[in-house]
Amino acid sequence: MPRPPNRNPIKTHKLKAHRRGRRAERVAIFWLRVKGYRIVARNLRLPQGEIDVVARRGRALVFIEVKYRADIGLAQDAVTARQWQRIARAAAQFVGAQSALQGLRWRFDVMALAPYHWPRHRLNVWRAA
Repeated sequence: MPRPPNRNPIKTHKLKAHRRGRRAERVAIFWLRVKGYRIVARNLRLPQGEIDVVARRGRALVFIEVKYRADIGLAQDAVTARQWQRIARAAAQFVGAQSALQGLRWRFDVMALAPYHWPRHRLNVWRAA
């Protein structure tokens, strides 16, 4: 007899959110490539934190947090200072292990996505101390 499908609403909601996030990251990466960025890493998980996209353009090494929300304004403001601090620690760990990336200027950006809107790439939204 076949097993009944998993109808746990919490798991279903989390799975849908995860899929939307992955799709948003793919759109963000496409958008960045169109703008002339070279993708260095994506979905980078380190002990210090997680970075959605690491890209390079010229002498700039850009750490990008991708946010998808129902409203583009909410997506742009969805990253807290605490999250940026974790991203900065992960960035330091990542660059420390990559000798080819040392000496580049770092930047922390947000790529905001929402239904029926073009992606919005906000540059240099946070500075590491």
